Amino acid sequence: MLTISGLSAGYGGALALHEVSLAVAPGGLTTVLGPNGAGKSTLLRAISGVVRARGGTIDFEGERLDLLPPHEIVRRGVVHVPEGRQIFPDLSVAEHLRLGAIASGRPSSRPEVEDFIFEMFPRLKERIRQPAGTLSGGEQQMLAFGRALMAEPRLLLLDEPSMGLAPVLVEQVLNVVRELIRKRDLTVLLVEQNTRLALSLANVVYVLENGTLAFSGSRAEARASTVIQDLYLGGSSHVA
Repeated sequence: MLTISGLSAGYGGALALHEVSLAVAPGGLTTVLGPNGAGKSTLLRAISGVVRARGGTIDFEGERLDLLPPHEIVRRGVVHVPEGRQIFPDLSVAEHLRLGAIASGRPSSRPEVEDFIFEMFPRLKERIRQPAGTLSGGEQQMLAFGRALMAEPRLLLLDEPSMGLAPVLVEQVLNVVRELIRKRDLTVLLVEQNTRLALSLANVVYVLENGTLAFSGSRAEARASTVIQDLYLGGSSHVA
């Protein structure tokens, strides 16, 4: 579904990604792990066109995404839920959801999409007229998910969805992602520092270190990897 070949990208005069290659198959979840500064968020920003590639190619279903502006990438079905949620504090929940539909090139959403979002996130329906800046952190994350789903993505890019959330809310995020894959037949590319969360969801695992690919394999191979155990899971005796 998504093929990245020799991707280099960065900011100013510095590269954050160095000739990274990976693939995302349709269906299920692929995760990218790595420490702060490894290039994980830059990878998602390059896919969504927010950061331009300086080398290599990004292909989505046979079309070069790296040649398209961000709004056209959304209209191809690739939608990014950014790190930190990036909501607009003064806009209402309803206005955020409308923005998601508009970003996809449609003036309004399909009723069944809204119904699904409110089924997944009933708190959003309760707060439909409320300014987003007055929502809790967990509710803002729900809103970021809902806004993305209004664009009816086929590939959903999730950047650190558990960041800053209490453990009980992290569990809710995990369940939401599972339900999105099951009920909407979504393909998900997840960037996450919570390794246990990511490995509980992933079909395929990649690890970035210092902007280069350090590991790729299945979830079972990732759990068996001494590198991942030592760096992210506290040693083999602690692997779930």
